[in-house]
Amino acid sequence: MPKMTWKKAPESLVERFDEVLLKEPGVERRSMFGYPCAFLGGHMFCGLFQDHFILRLPETERTKFLAEKGAAIFEPMPGRPMKEYVLVPPQVLGNDSALAPWLRVSREYVSGLPPKAKKPKSDVVAKTPARATVARPAKKRR
Repeated sequence: MPKMTWKKAPESLVERFDEVLLKEPGVERRSMFGYPCAFLGGHMFCGLFQDHFILRLPETERTKFLAEKGAAIFEPMPGRPMKEYVLVPPQVLGNDSALAPWLRVSREYVSGLPPKAKKPKSDVVAKTPARATVARPAKKRR
């Protein structure tokens, strides 16, 4: 199986991501697969992937959004769509008045989902077997 190589998000896209999210209260910014993402209640509602800005939308709004020229279902790997996520076309991303309503819809959608329970921290058990020690003869002192 060939190794997947993803390209780093352009700095201008990361700056745009940070710019629009500064306006969003209560958002937790985390990285997923090395790309910045925004979470509410443990649910991702938008993020970056390579040179794309992605949003999570409910079904009815997603259908409306996909009518935008250049919008598409997010598919991080060919044949593996993430059906609730869409790619934001450049003309929407570059226009605050076009992007803001979709960000609001995305936020409202995930804020209505039950908060994800934090996974309890488990005791870390070494996954590698203990090294076998070999008895060595003591060095002779001179």
